[in-house]
Amino acid sequence: MTTPLRQRLQQSTPVLAPGIYDALTALIAEQAGFEALYLSGASIAYTRLGRSDIGLTTATEVADTLAQITDRVRLPVIVDADTGFGNALNTQRTVRAFERAGAAMIQLEDQTFPKRCGHLDGKGVVPVAEMCGKLKAALDARHSDQTLILARTDAVAVEGFEAALERAEAYLACGVDALFIEAVRSPEQMATACARFAGRIPMLANMVEGGKTPVKSADELGAIGYRIVIFPGGTARAVAHALQRYYASLHTHRTTAPMRGQMLDFDELNGVIGTAELLELGQRY
Repeated sequence: MTTPLRQRLQQSTPVLAPGIYDALTALIAEQAGFEALYLSGASIAYTRLGRSDIGLTTATEVADTLAQITDRVRLPVIVDADTGFGNALNTQRTVRAFERAGAAMIQLEDQTFPKRCGHLDGKGVVPVAEMCGKLKAALDARHSDQTLILARTDAVAVEGFEAALERAEAYLACGVDALFIEAVRSPEQMATACARFAGRIPMLANMVEGGKTPVKSADELGAIGYRIVIFPGGTARAVAHALQRYYASLHTHRTTAPMRGQMLDFDELNGVIGTAELLELGQRY
């Protein structure tokens, strides 16, 4: 049985959570040996909609995707709830839906709606009091305190780093379980944020290839003080790169033969997804 995420976050070594976007990516990540997974709204926009992370995904789409994932794997899933998909009452409904779908931790951010990727320009943030109301609503809505609430601030890009620290302080006072200061610009800002907060609450670091935050390893970030490290969009970017090669080769050669060494065959894929075990289970009934 997996260790509850709250208990795991008491350890000094950080939890490394790769990005996933469906049950297959979650299963393969679990088989690779990770302790937790991260489901972002961006990854759902990329893969289900073929669109950018600009607030187009809905709470229902995220909850449905989450339920399919938690039905297939046992690892705790940190799930991106964007802005709560509305006001404080919408946030409560979102938290209840995501908790029912199996979320271990629910992330809420202080952006205006429609939100956008934390590493895109042009963001806005709501007043601190409004965000605090949402966070308190979220904490009241959950049925179990094992369902953790993660508060994210996007204020660095809008109001500056010091304002983001003050927002994080206010969100901490609401009673949340973890903090996420998005799109910090330098190792110095990372260290400053952790020096202020990491001794009091788990801090999350978001690693986006080509984004505004310097990409560092989970070990480096753990040494600074972070206890959760996510690589949320790397999976979709890696898959998109592989698919570009695959489709270009198929279009050119009109056969998959040149790609065979970079693919699983029929039996290998069935081995990954557990087809033999599933058929054996069916025979038992």
